[in-house]
Amino acid sequence: MTAPVPRPLANVLGGSTPPGVLSWPAGRPAADALAAAAAASWQGVDLDLTGVRDKATFLDRCARALRFPDWFGHNWDALADCLTDLSWCPAARGRLLVITGWQEFAAAAPEDWHVVENVIADAVAYWRDTGTGLAVILARGPVRSA
Repeated sequence: MTAPVPRPLANVLGGSTPPGVLSWPAGRPAADALAAAAAASWQGVDLDLTGVRDKATFLDRCARALRFPDWFGHNWDALADCLTDLSWCPAARGRLLVITGWQEFAAAAPEDWHVVENVIADAVAYWRDTGTGLAVILARGPVRSA
């Protein structure tokens, strides 16, 4: 039997707490968060940033993992546009973005990581009062089940 989903995520998925940026227990696979999202009819996506050390690689990884449309311009404004215009990525109840392996990028390019944090926070705020919120988990552990 799997341990219950941590309360902050359970509350977001259940609708009792608005979506936001959440932390995730370091020893728990992030795949558990994606499974909980699927069980709650949320669309979940893993953005694995392992090995990412620069802006260009980060934006490429985002484009692939999130299946951005062809018009994605590979810059910060385009990232913000894609995260606030998800019409090309419909979701029934909400969207959960699980970001893993982010620490290397944050350490290698702290100014770029700060921009990413701001873009994510703005996108979460943009979707907060809609019927399909966006929640983001910054996972400290592995994505796959142990």
